[in-house]
Amino acid sequence: MRDSVRLENALESAGEDAMITLHHCADARSFRALWALEEAGVDYDLKVLPFPPRVRAREFLDINPFGTIPLLVDGESRMTESAAICQYLAERYAPALSVSSTDPAYGAYLNALHMGEATLTFPQTLVLRYSQMEPQERRLPQAAADYSKWTLARLRAYDKVRGDAEFAAAGRFTAADISVAYAVMLTKVIGLWPDVPERLRAYFERSAARPAFQRAKAAQGGASIF
Repeated sequence: MRDSVRLENALESAGEDAMITLHHCADARSFRALWALEEAGVDYDLKVLPFPPRVRAREFLDINPFGTIPLLVDGESRMTESAAICQYLAERYAPALSVSSTDPAYGAYLNALHMGEATLTFPQTLVLRYSQMEPQERRLPQAAADYSKWTLARLRAYDKVRGDAEFAAAGRFTAADISVAYAVMLTKVIGLWPDVPERLRAYFERSAARPAFQRAKAAQGGASIF
């Protein structure tokens, strides 16, 4: 019995000593994961890389062949999708950031969590690429303009759907807010912020005032990659 107790205690200690590692570029999609870690209040090791790491930190390809960020490593778990990482951290370490599957708001929570990336962030990455990140001779002003219109149309639709709601789902702050608020934050980088619906701009400012958001900004050095 004593040996069993000792083994159990040793395993618990090993679990406590294992630290989450997040590979991150300042203000990129990995900011969602960094913010979620700060909201969860767990210890982590932050590896800040130059953007894009597949070009400017090619050794990163040895641990993540995609060359994308985020890369979160937690024991045997290796994750590269920012919205999925938020969901993982919420369910595993910070239940207050999650919504139970038995809660009537569960569907709305999951929808907002993944909408933040798939619907609201994706078109912005094309604007960013073809207006700022590509060499001058490879930039595509028409594509950037078209995807800017697409982005704003989606943000207006989302604003209409959510109305005056304070949060993305469940009437409280959740991982879905991290996902959606980041998408709104990205409009500042690509120059669309003034055209974002007023309610969404106010929503982002409230979210950015959270202590965990401020700690995440400080942890990455406060600078943007863009």
